[in-house]
Amino acid sequence: MTDPLFHMISDGPRPVAPFSHAVETNGFVFVTGQMPTDPKAPDAPLPEGVVAQTHRVIENLKIVLGGIGLDLSHIVMARIYLTDFYGDYAAFNEVWQSYFPEDRRPARTTVGVNGLALHALVEIDLVCKRPE
Repeated sequence: MTDPLFHMISDGPRPVAPFSHAVETNGFVFVTGQMPTDPKAPDAPLPEGVVAQTHRVIENLKIVLGGIGLDLSHIVMARIYLTDFYGDYAAFNEVWQSYFPEDRRPARTTVGVNGLALHALVEIDLVCKRPE
């Protein structure tokens, strides 16, 4: 087993708690759940609605992945957290599927939660596999 690498992306989203953007070990990369904050204006209000927030979260994930030489095609598993599961699930799925070809969608778990940091509507974390 190799020692883990702890990644902080200099132009990535500002963490809302003490964590690394991603941790890498044995070819797997675990990306911390991202919030719908704007990395260029981290104190700005969150976007309105689950559609805008989902786009922002995915763009933040792309920034983190890009910072370590990966992209969305390297995702093998995603966990999605929604504060209004029944109200936002369909809209979330519309956005999510627009980022992935139909034959290359990662495995996924989506759960409803009571709340998220910053009162966000959505948070997504990832497990990725670095190509050998």
